[in-house]
Amino acid sequence: MAERGEVIIEFYRVGAFVKVSAVDTATFIEVSIVGDPARGEDALKRAALQKLEYVLERRRKGAAQPGGIRV
Repeated sequence: MAERGEVIIEFYRVGAFVKVSAVDTATFIEVSIVGDPARGEDALKRAALQKLEYVLERRRKGAAQPGGIRV
């Protein structure tokens, strides 16, 4: 896993749930998750960061292959 740069995290309450968005400032790739606020801010933040790492890694691998994903 590559070293993570700066990431912007946003929490937004939507009814009984919380939407958490994470944006990688280097690539402007954004991911979101929706979770139970009872899980706590740290757990939701970790889940959003894990999803962002997953998406960034997939993009890196896809871009390295011929005809792969272009960012």
